[in-house]
Amino acid sequence: MTARGQTLITGSDRVVPGTRSITAYNSLYLFGPGGAPPSVYDKFHLVPFGEYLPFAGLLNALGFSQLTVGSGFAAGDRPHVLDAGIAPSVTPLICYEVIFPHDVVDPAGPRPGWFVNITDDSWFGPWAGPQQHLLSARVRAIEEGLPIARAANTGISAMIDPLGRVRAQLGVNKMGVIDTALPRALAPPLYARVGDLVFLIFWLLPF
Repeated sequence: MTARGQTLITGSDRVVPGTRSITAYNSLYLFGPGGAPPSVYDKFHLVPFGEYLPFAGLLNALGFSQLTVGSGFAAGDRPHVLDAGIAPSVTPLICYEVIFPHDVVDPAGPRPGWFVNITDDSWFGPWAGPQQHLLSARVRAIEEGLPIARAANTGISAMIDPLGRVRAQLGVNKMGVIDTALPRALAPPLYARVGDLVFLIFWLLPF
């Protein structure tokens, strides 16, 4: 699929064998043009009880378990910036990683040109979860001044510009393709530069 200069992005579990056990990651693979070996990103903000069991030894003894089958995922290290071929460099965000303000880029690394957010929102069912998840992504786009391409296998998939506007979308439980241009990134806005510092200053000032 990448023989004609395309770039393919997809999600998959990644298993790393060890001497006595295996380590599993919730990962994104980016296959560049020409069939080059893929770049891999491992999710680092894992969902408690869904992707791992906090305090596993203690909670297992008390009868608690994960909501999903398996021994759980290991966490990646931090946000990464991947080479996306002819597109600007991209930072992947897997599922709920897009909801964390000021934690979607690596402050010590280069600034990406956009985000790609892949997610499975089917477990929300028919409730408000998919809409809330999309709204969180729109806020991150505004805070960072970066567009977000969002691929959700049961919706809502969307292209979000750096002002938080949805340029194109597929609704919940809609099958199809979004064919639209990637909006251009803005210069880093205030929140991307200082984070919650302004809020903390106002909170500490006497009124």
